[in-house]
Amino acid sequence: GIDEVLVFCVNDGACMSAWAKEMKVEGTMVKFLADTRKELTDALGMELKHPGPMADLGNPRCKRFAAYVDNGIIKVLNVAEKGPLGEEDPAGDDFPEVSCIDNMLKEIKAL
Repeated sequence: GIDEVLVFCVNDGACMSAWAKEMKVEGTMVKFLADTRKELTDALGMELKHPGPMADLGNPRCKRFAAYVDNGIIKVLNVAEKGPLGEEDPAGDDFPEVSCIDNMLKEIKAL
């Protein structure tokens, strides 16, 4: 089974706490974490560097991705940056499905 779901962003702790409260996940297995100095994002090689979305976003951001990690080993890693026909979607906003729960559960089940 899944022990916890971690959601992190290059943001501050207050913002992440407010977002968790708004999403009504406080006290659940879903934890919202802040990557304030972008250390985890950099360690995973997930910094969003595409000039298109970065022109709008400004500050460094993390790519939209989902990972299934089992005992510290990444077993599934899906980055939402392309559409189903190879369309460019660097921020993952138009085609996030690869990183969404239905796809992740399908891939985890297939392991």
